[in-house]
Amino acid sequence: MSKKVSEQLVEMILQAGIKRIYAITGDSLNELNDAVRRNPALEWIHVRNEEAGAFAASADAQLSGAACCAGSSGPGHVHLVNGLYDAHRSGAPVLAIASTCATKEFGSIYFQETNVIKLFDDCSYYTQVAANARQLPRMAQAAIQTAIQRKGVAVIGFPGDVAGEQAVEIDSSTRNFFCKSNITPVSEELHALADLINRHHRICIFGGIGCAGAHDEVVELAAKVKAPVGYSFRGKMSLEYANPYEVGMTGLLGLPAAYHSMHESDLVILLGTDFPYTPFYPQGKNIVQIDLKAENLGRRAKLTMGLHGDIKSTVKALLPLLQEKTDRSFLDAQLHIHSKVKEHLQTYVKDFGKVDAIHPEAAANFLNKFASEDAIFTCDTGMCNVWSARYIHANGKRDMIGSFIHGSMANAMPHAMGAALACPNRQVVAMCGDGGISMLLGDLATIKQYNLPIKIIVFNNKSLGMVKLEMEVMGLPDFQVDMQDPDFTLVAEAMGIKGITIRDPKDLESRLHEAFEYNGGPVLVNIHTDGTALAMPPKIELKMMKGMALSMTKMMLGGKFEDVLETVKANYKHLPEVFD
Repeated sequence: MSKKVSEQLVEMILQAGIKRIYAITGDSLNELNDAVRRNPALEWIHVRNEEAGAFAASADAQLSGAACCAGSSGPGHVHLVNGLYDAHRSGAPVLAIASTCATKEFGSIYFQETNVIKLFDDCSYYTQVAANARQLPRMAQAAIQTAIQRKGVAVIGFPGDVAGEQAVEIDSSTRNFFCKSNITPVSEELHALADLINRHHRICIFGGIGCAGAHDEVVELAAKVKAPVGYSFRGKMSLEYANPYEVGMTGLLGLPAAYHSMHESDLVILLGTDFPYTPFYPQGKNIVQIDLKAENLGRRAKLTMGLHGDIKSTVKALLPLLQEKTDRSFLDAQLHIHSKVKEHLQTYVKDFGKVDAIHPEAAANFLNKFASEDAIFTCDTGMCNVWSARYIHANGKRDMIGSFIHGSMANAMPHAMGAALACPNRQVVAMCGDGGISMLLGDLATIKQYNLPIKIIVFNNKSLGMVKLEMEVMGLPDFQVDMQDPDFTLVAEAMGIKGITIRDPKDLESRLHEAFEYNGGPVLVNIHTDGTALAMPPKIELKMMKGMALSMTKMMLGGKFEDVLETVKANYKHLPEVFD
């Protein structure tokens, strides 16, 4: 029996290991929708906004290896763009199907016509439009192969009339291949790097997402050269746990120890990171960068050496060439700084705040406590990033997904949808801001429709908290950043989701525990948090500001911890005095 092009595409999607399509059906997508209906191996997830579907596909792909979303003609697939930017910049292998008007209408400024190639060019590695049945299977194979190997988005423009044509067998492959390889620098470069490391005594390691799967090798490297290990937000879950050398994150979300370690070292080794904030990099230091994407080398800092390789293979090849160092003084000083700062981060954990101004730090700390050991956390951009970075602990089994590079609002809830569908046996916790969840609030209905057991935690500070902070840093009065929110608990209950409101800090622990013990489906917890909580280490705020923290916030955003740690630079033996 002959099959349609839409059925052929469904078969190709399935052979690539993709299990679901996130989409809203309609007009030019109807043939694809019907093909999915007739093939129970593939699931159609009916989202309420295609943007949410693209975010969900991004998280799904990061956890499962590949995912798919779709949008119908014009407005339908235009809605995909923001979520696809997130997926592409996060390195998520996502196939996006952008259905279009019939081929005979191309170029006629037809109803809902868009230029698919121009529209998606900046957020994909591959974008083509299939104009006939012979083109579609070759384009689909190439798109999926590109997405999984280059780790990003590929887009197929899929006209409604082509979807209904009879499928054509092609000479080239309709299968896809998930290939892996070990990539290391050439021997001369490895020996040159080893010589450089062997000559230096104060070494700092800073790792990113490229260290995923290389935890043991990085820790062994740190042990051998007695180096503190800092990391980016995307490197946190790979490098924080079971690491006696870790000194946390740098950047706005980070803490002084990692910043100080990088600036006080003689040699900084960047491993698999494209950390974008150049003010946080030291100047006048020897900096080495190793990255699987050679195009990343040198675009953030002046390098002494740049090497192409995956982190696991490269570090493993480097280790035998290194001399073991014995002087731990620099390492121990940085570890001491980090341990003291972590102690002071408990300031707002021990004090839960007051009615309608619960400390978000305390709330995040309880999420960390109650979440399962293999939980998946999704976190909104903004202040939720701060609390998740500082209070959610890695253990080697947990994952954290956010819009860490694209920096979009509204990502946590739809990311949680994709995570829950990709990993149905793992707990999923969405850390949402009130501003973020408001943007895609309708997809609570999607969560309920599929009864996804997500813990949706709303940090309700009644404002765009990070934007407010940015305005203060610029010396501007905050304007139009306050939120007049609905009662999120009532909204959730109207959707059929269990809702919990927490206003009194005395109820914080018990009500969050109740939410995590609930097994009847999704639950939304609306926590009324302190809108004045700032993205800075509490000890520094309390000790140095005692009031308006504007100048300290400027230092934080500018990457200038020097005033806090100036005495440390001069003499490490006085470290305890800094933190008294």
